[in-house]
Amino acid sequence: MIVVALQSGAASLAAYLAAHVLLCLVPAFFIAGALSALVPQQSILRFLGPEAPKYVSYTAAAGAGSLLAVCSCTVQPLFAGIYSKGAGLGPAITFLFFAPAGNILALSYTGVALGADFAIARILLALIFGIGIGLLMAMLFRADEQARTPMPAAFADGGIPRRNLLFVGTLVALLIAGTLKMDWLNAALASVTLPWDGAAGAQAVLDRLVPVDEIKGAEGLSLQGLLLIVLLGLIGAAAWRGLGKVDEGFNRLTAVSLGLTFATLAFAALGVRVTGEGLAVTVTGRTLAVAALCGALLPQARRFDAWDMQQWLWETWRFVKMIFPLLVVGVFLVGVVRSFIQPEWIQAIAGANTVLANLAGVLFGVFMYFPTLVEVPIAKMFLSLGMHPGPLIAYLMADPELSLQSILITSAIIGKLKAWTYVGLVALFSTAAGLAYGAWVDGTPFATLALIIGGGIAALLLALRLIERRRTC
Repeated sequence: MIVVALQSGAASLAAYLAAHVLLCLVPAFFIAGALSALVPQQSILRFLGPEAPKYVSYTAAAGAGSLLAVCSCTVQPLFAGIYSKGAGLGPAITFLFFAPAGNILALSYTGVALGADFAIARILLALIFGIGIGLLMAMLFRADEQARTPMPAAFADGGIPRRNLLFVGTLVALLIAGTLKMDWLNAALASVTLPWDGAAGAQAVLDRLVPVDEIKGAEGLSLQGLLLIVLLGLIGAAAWRGLGKVDEGFNRLTAVSLGLTFATLAFAALGVRVTGEGLAVTVTGRTLAVAALCGALLPQARRFDAWDMQQWLWETWRFVKMIFPLLVVGVFLVGVVRSFIQPEWIQAIAGANTVLANLAGVLFGVFMYFPTLVEVPIAKMFLSLGMHPGPLIAYLMADPELSLQSILITSAIIGKLKAWTYVGLVALFSTAAGLAYGAWVDGTPFATLALIIGGGIAALLLALRLIERRRTC
C-alpha cells in the first residue's frame, strides 16, 4: 500500500509539472518578480489611506492584492507594513483577504486546473466578500481607527513609468496567451509528422507508469510532457546561479536560463501527439502568440538599466525559491493522499450543497495549512471524488485566507478581538459563498439568490449598526 501511495504521489507530481508549470506558473513568476522590482511601493499604497474615498481605497486594496503571489502566512508581513504605515483597517483587511485568493497566480492556475467557471466565481466572490469584510471591520472598529495616526504624506507620491507598465503588460499578455482557451489560440496553422516507430511504445510505457484516472483527477503524462519536465530541470539548474546570483551581476548562465525558458515556453505551446507514424507536431495560434510575446520582451528589456533587470530576475527567482519547492511537496502529498481517499467518503460529507457540507469545507480550509496554489490541486482532487461545487468554493475561499499560524500573527498585528472577528467573518462569508454558488449550479435563479444574499447582508448590517450604537451609548 505504501508503494502504491508513493507511486500515486510521483504520478501526480509528474503530471502537474508537465501540464501546469510552464505556460501557467513560469510567466506568473516573472510577473510577480516584475511587480516587486519595477512597481514602486508608493504607487500601490498611495490610495489606501483612511482619508481616501472608499471606492478608491477598497478598489486599490483589491487591485494591489491581485498583483501579489502570496499565501495566508506570506501576506502577513505585507499586511503589517501597510497597516503600520497608516493604511485604514478596512482597506488593509481587504488586501489581507484578497491577496491570497485573488492574486494572478491563484486565478490563472484555478482556471487551468478547474475551469473558467470556478476561476470567475472565485474572483467575483473573493472581491465582493473581501471588500464586504473590510467595510464591516472598519465599521465595527471605527473608534479605534479614529485614534490611529493617519498615513504618512510620503506615500501620497509616486507613479509607475510607462515602460514599466508596458513590460508588465507584455508579461501578463504572455500568461494569458499561454493559458486562455479560445478558438483562435487553439487553431492549427501548420502540422508536420516526425517519423518514429517507437513513439507509440514509449507512450504506452508512460501510460502504465502515470495512468490516467479521471475519477481521481489523475491526468497522465505525454511524451511532450516528459520532455518538458527534462527542460524544466535544465532551466532550474541554469537558473540556480544564472538568476540566483544575478544581483551580483549578469553571468553566462543568466542568458542560458532565460534562453532555455523562452524556448521551452514556445515548445510547450506546440501541439504534440503520438500517431502510428510517429509524432504529429502542430503549430497553433498559441504557439505564434507565445513566441511573439517572448520576442517582444527583449527590446523592452534593453530600455531598462541593468540594475532594474537584475532586480527583476532576482525577485523572480526569490518567488520561485519561496513557492515552488512547497508546491512540489504539496502536489506530491496530494497524490499520496488521493490513493487512500474513496469517492464515497467525499460524496457522503460534501456531495450535496448543505450548510454542514459548506461549513466542513471552510473548517478544512482553516485548520489545514497549505502554501499558495496547493489548494487548487487539492480542490481538483475533491471535485473529481464527488465534492459538490458549492462546498468546493467554500473551501477555496477559506483555505488561502486562514491558517492557525496566520491567525496568531494577525492577532499580534491588530489585536485578538479584531483578529477573531476577522476569522468569524471569513468563515461566515465563505460558507455563504459556497451555498450561493452551489445553489446557482443546482439551478436556483440568479434573481432569487440576489434577493436572499441582499436580505442577509441587510440583516447583518442592521445587527452590526445596533451593536455599534449600544457600544457608543
